[in-house]
Amino acid sequence: MRVMIVEDDKELCQGIGEQLKKEGYEIDLCFRGDEAMYYIRQKTHDVIVLDRMLPGMDGVALIKEIRKEGIGTPVIMVTAMNGLNDRIDGLDAGADDYLVKPFAMEELFARIRALLRRPRAIENIAEIQYENLVLDIFSKVLKQKENGEQVTVSKRECALLEFFFKNPGQIIGREQILARVWGGDTFVEDGNIDNYIHFIRRRLKAVHSEVKIKTVYGVGYRLEKE
Repeated sequence: MRVMIVEDDKELCQGIGEQLKKEGYEIDLCFRGDEAMYYIRQKTHDVIVLDRMLPGMDGVALIKEIRKEGIGTPVIMVTAMNGLNDRIDGLDAGADDYLVKPFAMEELFARIRALLRRPRAIENIAEIQYENLVLDIFSKVLKQKENGEQVTVSKRECALLEFFFKNPGQIIGREQILARVWGGDTFVEDGNIDNYIHFIRRRLKAVHSEVKIKTVYGVGYRLEKE
């Protein structure tokens, strides 16, 4: 899972990043609001940890902009501002959670896990591309750009492919798949996940794609080019 940390205190930003790495997260760091906007538009993050007071563009303005653009990535706003109106402003702008500084890292981890357990809202995005593949989210069609072949996928297969396309090359654990595709509070037998991985592999083979899903035994799966 990939977390973006937007915090102008570089020492704090890097400190949070190192702690999240130890917990197994992939991280991106950014120190300015206007620069963060560029990376957030790539829609590759699972959670954004966002400071309220930032140079370039403050956190509230940043959240309003990404929500205006239809980006539904969960946001935890962190700030030293503890007034009721400050919290209301952040939440009304589109933040999913609000954490007041100073905070314990364990609480931040718990809040991140809580957001990851929520089923993701459908974002305003029509297609996702990886290598020579295009996934049409609305039509639920997987296409191969070079030979024009395409295959229809189910709703669950589409969600799983979207997850892999947004995290190419990264090892994705079974619990992460469960949390993103089924919802963390849903009971799903292990065999169900295996079946859907098998279905996805068949879809990739059907369009003669060079992309494959590799099993990382005891850990999870990784999308990569052969």
